[in-house]
Amino acid sequence: MPIKINKLEIENVKRVKAVKIEPTANGLTIVGGKNNQGKTSVLDAIAWGLGGNRYRPSQATREGSVIPPHLHIVLSNGLVVERKGKNSDLKIIDPNGQKGGQQLLDSFVEELAINLPKFMNSTNKEKANILLQIIGVGNQLYELEKQENELYNNRRTIGQIADQKTKYAKEQPYFPDVPKELISISDLIQQQQAILARNGENQRKREKLSFIEQKHIQQQQEVERLKQQLAIAENALLQISQDLEIAKKSALDLHDESTAELESNIQEIDEINRKVRANLDKDKAETDAHEYHNQYNQLTVKIEEVRKQKSVLLQSANLPLEGLSVQDGELIYNGQKWDNMSGADQLKVSTAIVRKLKPNCGFILLDKLEQMDLDSLHEFGKWLEQEGLQAIATRVSTGEECSIIIEDGYVAGQDTVPTVDQPQQKTWKAGEF
Repeated sequence: MPIKINKLEIENVKRVKAVKIEPTANGLTIVGGKNNQGKTSVLDAIAWGLGGNRYRPSQATREGSVIPPHLHIVLSNGLVVERKGKNSDLKIIDPNGQKGGQQLLDSFVEELAINLPKFMNSTNKEKANILLQIIGVGNQLYELEKQENELYNNRRTIGQIADQKTKYAKEQPYFPDVPKELISISDLIQQQQAILARNGENQRKREKLSFIEQKHIQQQQEVERLKQQLAIAENALLQISQDLEIAKKSALDLHDESTAELESNIQEIDEINRKVRANLDKDKAETDAHEYHNQYNQLTVKIEEVRKQKSVLLQSANLPLEGLSVQDGELIYNGQKWDNMSGADQLKVSTAIVRKLKPNCGFILLDKLEQMDLDSLHEFGKWLEQEGLQAIATRVSTGEECSIIIEDGYVAGQDTVPTVDQPQQKTWKAGEF
């Protein structure tokens, strides 16, 4: 069973003169009063009594008192904790009459239960780490978050490159009327030389035709002059005539090819190749952009898988409060981060986590609860009762929500105890809660 505070008596600690409280076992016990009356001194005294000398106030003895501080705390497990005398030495008696020390108290008193501001003022990451460690998934979640961050950073880089490639491709000009491949000037020159060679061959044939025609004329003249060689000349003429006919027929089929297009291409080759290169660059940029977008989408799928594993891990964990989780290294309660939670929700989250740290500690100390309105205060008290938790809190108020009112170091309406400063004989009268 969680250990709680059944009764406490405090004398001469800070602003407290003499206070006796029997807090409710489950729920909220509110110590009310105006400022500087001793409310916080009650909590400081409990923290000192149960937490040890590291919580001893710097000026523990009430100002003006000649009697040293006296603390008497009765716990639900039967332990009696006392600090009294000049040095306020610790004395612990268990139900069997055996003595114990601070180590016994530390075994069930959670430090954050008596020093909740230490938790509430810690960083968001520290709060989340405390929760993850106590539910036993801290290391697993750390690895998943590390994996998610690596994938996220990689995806962001891939996405940036894909966007750059897409933008670059859009900015590049495109020329649909140019070849797909770069033009080689040497190929064009070779084509030009081949055409020129064929044209040269045609010229040679034309020159041969002219030569034969001249020879034919000479032979005709020679026939007239050399009648005596007529037979020989006629045979030669016949042969030449035959050759002439053949040459004429060959010459009729000849057609010269133009090199104008090649000469124009050679002159424009740099411009054409510039356009071809631009088209190739645009095609490559579009291909690269498509590839990077595919990688981006694949990384998105992997990130979602990691996030799903994180969600399953946290859902299967034994969380101290419904609606409480961890996202991106921060506590999340009902979808809100710590700085967006109401003061009441922050207290509820803190209380639940602190209880989970040391389940045997059934109480918690809360200072300055005036941040809650009455409805929130009532709701918080009901939640504490449902959870079987005991909370002793202070509030700047003298309203009906307060269990007791502290006035000038005393419980209002409660008989005081005799002290050196106040020698008259009076007896304790417990307050009604």
